[in-house]
Amino acid sequence: MKNVSPKGHRILLMDDDRLFRWSMLKMLGDGGYVCCETVNGEEAVDHYREAKECGCPFDAVLLDLNIINGMGGKAAVRKLLEIDADARVILASGDVTSPVIASFKDYGFKAVLNKPFTMEELYHTLQQVLEEC
Repeated sequence: MKNVSPKGHRILLMDDDRLFRWSMLKMLGDGGYVCCETVNGEEAVDHYREAKECGCPFDAVLLDLNIINGMGGKAAVRKLLEIDADARVILASGDVTSPVIASFKDYGFKAVLNKPFTMEELYHTLQQVLEEC
């Protein structure tokens, strides 16, 4: 397994929980990642498209499955893959009963993180997904 340094890797985060986003921004920043946050799938898709068009694409995307006011991860991953078939999208959800969790690859996700997860699990998952490129 090659060692992928997080320095400079751009991560797009989508979650409607403000406290979760804050903690993720802190963890990702402490790990050397550059992170952009969004609150729903519509925003995530727009940010992803804009970043790709301007030549500074995101290296990975973390999507929550269920969003109260807006598009959730299941719909967002489809739209992201329409923009970029090689998008590296990770599902980060606390809804462990969802069939999407059990068969995440069938929906286009590269990996899944079950909330709550540790920093080590986050970094390990990101490294695995980034090594696939």
